Amino acid sequence: MEKETEINDAPAWYRKAMDVPYEDHMVNVEGVDIHYLTWGEAGRPGLVFVHGGAAHAHWWTHVASQFAQIYRVAALDLSGHGDSGRRESYSLNQWCDEVATVAADAEMEGPPIIIGHSMGGYVTLATAANHPDKLAGAIILDSAVTAPDPEMQVKRRSQFANPKIHADFPTAMARFRPVPEQENTEPFLMRHIARMSLTEVEGGVTWKFDPAVFQEQRRSTADELLRQVTCRIALFRAENGLVTPGIGAYMYEQLGRVAPIVEIPLAGHHMMLDQPLLVVAAIRTLLADWEHSVPFERD
Repeated sequence: MEKETEINDAPAWYRKAMDVPYEDHMVNVEGVDIHYLTWGEAGRPGLVFVHGGAAHAHWWTHVASQFAQIYRVAALDLSGHGDSGRRESYSLNQWCDEVATVAADAEMEGPPIIIGHSMGGYVTLATAANHPDKLAGAIILDSAVTAPDPEMQVKRRSQFANPKIHADFPTAMARFRPVPEQENTEPFLMRHIARMSLTEVEGGVTWKFDPAVFQEQRRSTADELLRQVTCRIALFRAENGLVTPGIGAYMYEQLGRVAPIVEIPLAGHHMMLDQPLLVVAAIRTLLADWEHSVPFERD
């Protein structure tokens, strides 16, 4: 009944996107199984989608599936998230290795373009800096590199520290909120993502992410990596998100004044939840340009 309700009150574009078939995969990275999804035929140019903190691959399903006719598309669960395994400790470099391994395992033609949101944007940026030969480009969605990771700030981190056990799926889903919260989200998206965020445990259901991810006091090193990026890169800024015009200008300067900054109008930080079609259109436009243009060289 949940699935029927989720689909029946959703727009046609969403129903079509969710009907695109995908496959589940596992690949081992340094002793931990990493789960990822794929759409589209093997052997095509690749796109890899990277989620934010406490999120998972299915945050991207309604977006990633819309590229399956042209690309081999993958979306992964970073370790400590979704259906991937957990580690004793987590690091940005380790997550970068997971992204690179998934890209290599997913049967893509050549290096892929990596697309990351929020904390996943930091991972994408670090992957671009540390593994320049393993990707063809990077698209960063509302990752404010002059500030700590939004999911890692103390007030927000405390919301993840002790995930509760709820009696059943409907009860837990009713409590689901994106962090940071935003004014607008699409209800049909929230229901699907909330359902895919939960797992059964003794006594009920709880969230899939490992709270240990958010217990470490750390600050992203992505600010230091901006000047190291040599591949094509673009920044998407949500109009009502975390990347202010000033932060966007700073990132533009650090990237050598060659990376476009695209504002997604009306969007909050979680732009795939309130303006998903604008995100798809912006990514499609950028990819079409990159297919037929030569990148500027940094000074």
